[in-house]
Amino acid sequence: MTKLVLSTSNVMNGGPSIIRRPISEKSNTELTNSLRANFLASKQAFGLTINGDANGIEVTNGSSPSSKSSRDLVSWTSREGDTMFVPSIDFSTSGLSEEKSQYNITVKLFFLPSAKSSERCAHTQEAISLVLGELHVPSIDLLIVSFNGISFDADGDEDEDVEDNSPQEAEQLDEMVKTWETLEYFHAKGIVRQIGLAEFGSERLKRFLPRTKVRPSVDQINVRDCCVVPKSLILYAKQENIELLTHNDCTDILPKGTVRELLGTGENGVHLLSDAANGLDGLKGEVEPQWVVKYTAVVRDRGVIESKGYFAMAEISE
Repeated sequence: MTKLVLSTSNVMNGGPSIIRRPISEKSNTELTNSLRANFLASKQAFGLTINGDANGIEVTNGSSPSSKSSRDLVSWTSREGDTMFVPSIDFSTSGLSEEKSQYNITVKLFFLPSAKSSERCAHTQEAISLVLGELHVPSIDLLIVSFNGISFDADGDEDEDVEDNSPQEAEQLDEMVKTWETLEYFHAKGIVRQIGLAEFGSERLKRFLPRTKVRPSVDQINVRDCCVVPKSLILYAKQENIELLTHNDCTDILPKGTVRELLGTGENGVHLLSDAANGLDGLKGEVEPQWVVKYTAVVRDRGVIESKGYFAMAEISE
């Protein structure tokens, strides 16, 4: 098995090739376009360009397309053990322009459908480590976790497919509590100053909070109907001193098909995956996205975003 760590770099430095979504649109457009733009920029830096808007790879060192080797295809990536970085990451060129105290750093971690709940603790550590390395900081101010399969319904407070006391709900709650203990560990170490949740309505919060040592500071919800937050949630959050925030993120922010499209040999791909039909070497196997982490560094006294980006991790079984 190979781990693929995908990265966007700082999307605030991106040119017109990065399409940012309107703030009112719930979409993963920014993530997918930023990943693709960073992939192509990295390939070009190693002498590889894209013909016809990603319809094929041309090796610019004088060789013909038919002589492409696997070395050409992965020269813009790097490996450490069983992990491949797409593209290569050089933390020496990243970082913030001022001291950490001048920024408010928010991180949101999305656990995706393909990921096993037993792997969430390791995934959390991996994601945090990448963000700290990218920004050159020892800590972050707020970490929000988004669990797969949890959605919020403003009309009914919560959208749950099973009854509150069902075995499925109890097992899901146990898994979330176990993951939360990892966040509490990072909080105790001072690596994360505040921790928060996404998509929790009042009923789920009532079941979750008694099992925590560190209460969530934030509950981030997606309100579909004109930002109407249920009164029951407003009152309960106020009682528990939880700040309610809204967002427009996709819960499944990086579907399996999107990853294959980005890495494959199609019109929007970067030809990292193998294509036996066309004689192209590359990675073989099923691609399973595991998590996505989004980070934002805002200058405190100006309210300006200096750095924003994404990391994602997928597994490929060869």
